[in-house]
Amino acid sequence: MLKIFSEKKDTAMEDKKLIPVIVEGVRTPFLRSNGAFSNFMAYDLGRLAISGLMGKTGLNPEEVDHVIYGIVVPDPSTPNIARESMLGAGLKNTTPAHTVSLACITSNVAATTAADQIRLGKIKTAIVGGVDHMSDPPIRVSRNLRQALIRLQKAKSPLQAFQQIRKLGLKDLMPQIPAIAEFSNGLTMGQGCERMAMAMGATREESDEFAARSHQLAAKAQKEGVFKEDIVPINIPPKFSLVDEDNGPRGDTTVEGLSKLRPAFDKKFGIVTAGSASFLTDGASAVLMMSMEKAEELNYKPKAILKDYVYKAGDPKDEMLLGPALAIPELLDKNGLTTEDVDVWEIHEAFAAQVVCFFKAFEDQKFMKDRLGLDKTFGKLPLDKMNIYGGSLSLGHPFAATGGRLLTTASRRLQKENARYAIIAGCAAGGHGSAILLENPNKKES
Repeated sequence: MLKIFSEKKDTAMEDKKLIPVIVEGVRTPFLRSNGAFSNFMAYDLGRLAISGLMGKTGLNPEEVDHVIYGIVVPDPSTPNIARESMLGAGLKNTTPAHTVSLACITSNVAATTAADQIRLGKIKTAIVGGVDHMSDPPIRVSRNLRQALIRLQKAKSPLQAFQQIRKLGLKDLMPQIPAIAEFSNGLTMGQGCERMAMAMGATREESDEFAARSHQLAAKAQKEGVFKEDIVPINIPPKFSLVDEDNGPRGDTTVEGLSKLRPAFDKKFGIVTAGSASFLTDGASAVLMMSMEKAEELNYKPKAILKDYVYKAGDPKDEMLLGPALAIPELLDKNGLTTEDVDVWEIHEAFAAQVVCFFKAFEDQKFMKDRLGLDKTFGKLPLDKMNIYGGSLSLGHPFAATGGRLLTTASRRLQKENARYAIIAGCAAGGHGSAILLENPNKKES
């Protein structure tokens, strides 16, 4: 009897060692690019988010086993942004750190990678998240100019240098501004969204209604102080003026006002406008993850268990932004859930039309059967439980940081609403999609 009891106890202890939980999350304010963060580097925002997380939790740097951090548009001077950000935040130089990237679901990848490492017993504590700084994207020179500059370094006389320079034309001297476009097909995200919207029958009215909703909910939440718990205030030099809130939400946004805007990508038939698209944003997020056992040992109360996740990919041309509709059904199916079982939904809003298309696909039995091979649907998506504090359309979208925001918001909502399950999901370039299932370890039965 004693042996059996001991084995059961050991098993329970082992389970807690391998359960990944979210303890806390923070972010910088999300600011429209070319604003107050213009003179920062991405590294600065990353270190400020991580140091803000450390300060808020009071965690001893000795306890951090690994940092997994992401960026989508990297600065060549900081190729391992994870390492530079954590060192700048004051973490120990003996703590390893590596950088990940998968477009708009980059910090989702960071979080699920950490979860896997915890489940394998490789680590007990990790800091995850991401940063992007669109005020200062890397601008390249042409290939011909790059090669000429390399050859110039080897020139042994002014004549040899002149011979290299004279080979260049005016076109070679023009900078190459980075474009948010697919390398495989040349389409921008907006163009990909228009193709999808046309194919799935999304309308301008539906798109404008969702965009207005996002701004109105975000402005309301901001006014009520919902984001105060998340945001790390930042003093901006040289005057050290304080920035402590997002500058994207526009509470006066209406469907009528949005309807007057011209299409931004397909000028003739398009439905995506500047008002229904997420804007270029500067910002960073950081999330503390631990094993359940480690969190309890350090007297932290976990906000969510990272229970399961799914990554999917589709056609990068016709399904560029349909990822959540590919990933969420499989996640629900694997875990025996329907939409009625999930009370917290946080979905990345790249474009309003993208979310409209997601709704249409998810609730379409033919799509489930033909595209996903599923003989069932999972219920209607509850709009009243989705993005109730707004989303990327209004709060902003610093590409790699958005997943950290979603994880933090969903974890807080689980506690505030005493809900059992949350799903966060996002689309990403290349036709990718991510869906993560969170469970509330503190759910009180009614």
